Amino acid sequence: MIVATMPDRDALLADLMHRGARGDQGAFRELYALTSPQLLALLMRMLRRRDLAEEVLQEAFLSAWHHAAEYSASKGRVMTWLVTIARNRALDQLRSIKRAALAPGIDLEQLPDESIEPGYGPIEARALAGCLEGLSDGQRRGVQLAYLDGLSHQEIALALRAPLGTVKAWVRRGLAALRRCLEGGA
Repeated sequence: MIVATMPDRDALLADLMHRGARGDQGAFRELYALTSPQLLALLMRMLRRRDLAEEVLQEAFLSAWHHAAEYSASKGRVMTWLVTIARNRALDQLRSIKRAALAPGIDLEQLPDESIEPGYGPIEARALAGCLEGLSDGQRRGVQLAYLDGLSHQEIALALRAPLGTVKAWVRRGLAALRRCLEGGA
């Protein structure tokens, strides 16, 4: 099996997204096939329930299909755009669950935990793990709590017992460092 390099994969995903924006359903199906495992893994980690993760994944791709023409490669990579859509949908779902938990008779602690590790390919997973190791402890924990657990900056500050401004800086700098590292500019 030939493994595409990150720039090749990015170009392929961008091409599929642009073709999908022009109504090419086959291209969008291929985009789904190439990206949905990673997105589902992220959603499983955030939502901890497969049924919710699958539902949010479907909503995220439906949104991506309807807004495909708005994607611009100059603003970022396709995977980043899709992760943002999926993450925002998951956060909306979590807020909805928290609101429902305020109603009597619903206990979030009783919901099953079906979390799994992110489903990146072996090369991407090793690259990401290596890049995460290069971050400071605060940056690494901040990024993980924000993007894997879906916590807000305020919730991260409470969890890490750190000032809010410090947490925001950790996350911002951590993401910038990850981007540089993953793009090869370590």
